[in-house]
Amino acid sequence: MTKIEPPSGQPDGGTASFVVAPHQAPVDVRRAASVVTGPGVAPPPRRLGLVVLGVVGITVLSLVVLGVVAYLVAGLGPVAFGVGGIMALVPLTIVFFGVHLIDRWEPEPRGILVFAFLWGAGASVAVALIVGAQLEALLASFTADAGVDDFLASVVQAPIVEEGAKGLGLLLIFWFARKHFDGPVDGLVYAAWVAGGFAFTENVLYFGSQLLTSGAVDGGLAEIFLARGIMSPFAHVMFTACTGVALGFAARRTSSLAAVGVFLLGLVPAMLLHGFWNGSLYFVSDFYGYYAVVQFPLFLGAVLVVLSLRRQEARLTHTRLTEYAAVGWFNRDEIDVLATSAGRHRAQAWANGRGVGRTMRQYTRDATRLAATRQRIVTGRGSAGAEADEAALLSSIVAARARLAGATTR
Repeated sequence: MTKIEPPSGQPDGGTASFVVAPHQAPVDVRRAASVVTGPGVAPPPRRLGLVVLGVVGITVLSLVVLGVVAYLVAGLGPVAFGVGGIMALVPLTIVFFGVHLIDRWEPEPRGILVFAFLWGAGASVAVALIVGAQLEALLASFTADAGVDDFLASVVQAPIVEEGAKGLGLLLIFWFARKHFDGPVDGLVYAAWVAGGFAFTENVLYFGSQLLTSGAVDGGLAEIFLARGIMSPFAHVMFTACTGVALGFAARRTSSLAAVGVFLLGLVPAMLLHGFWNGSLYFVSDFYGYYAVVQFPLFLGAVLVVLSLRRQEARLTHTRLTEYAAVGWFNRDEIDVLATSAGRHRAQAWANGRGVGRTMRQYTRDATRLAATRQRIVTGRGSAGAEADEAALLSSIVAARARLAGATTR
């Protein structure tokens, strides 16, 4: 390994003037991409600590979710809870379909996504119920006006408690699974799973409570379902995404301790947006007109931000893989295939027609992760096992390319 300056015009994450260059590919890899292993290519050590923490975390959160379910069933009754749960699946499906589209470039580990969902559906709800009740009593002590109490609970208490509870789950993922927290898109995806879980439980409560009040499926329940389930399924995702994206930028250049400050900064827009969203209902008489003029444009703005972040992620993938191409791990034509959506679609269609579709998916996924791993090395996060991960990914990529080359020959 030698030390070189980053290539001109390529992002270095703003961390260091010198970075470790990728090691030269073996001669056989440079010639025919047919060697499975090469110098410095070895499997990484198993990180059982992260696996154990994940299993323990998911187990504990599952118990918390069961506690929240028991609380809801006791308060709503099994019928209202069941109907509310079925209705809440609709916005949940919409959210996760949208998140799946965002996460296709570099899919996050399923275990972390499960943790994020359980945190949102269970832990953040439990915190909101417990802490929220205490704050609600505190706010009520300052005024005897029920209308003011309701306004403060909706516009002040709920944004602070709920965004703080959801954001804490993101901070835990950042601390304990930092190697899988590569940038703002990752932060957005984790935030969406946390927020989706929280909104699911909250929707069960809203739908079930309305059913319990009316005693039947009526216009009131249909209106709540339309407003929460169809018109604004991404509301909580938009709020919590502010915190997730902030942590994602911090992941590229900030220490775990310093990230707390970024986390707190990210909570500010999340809470303000949440408070604005809730508070607007107290000042508008035409909700649907207001939704069309204000809330829907906000959602479209969020979509544009997501598209911009995705393009940035693709550019970063192209930049980092180009560095590997420069020392023989890829040929130049492969970079445009691996670092563009159109190129990936063409490559996948070609592989599917030759019976190696799974190999192509693995090859593309490993190449994307290799670019993210390279970014960790460039930004000084190699201590998180980046070099071992780089070696394992290069080994997997070379093996996959050999299988794809065989398909080409056939």
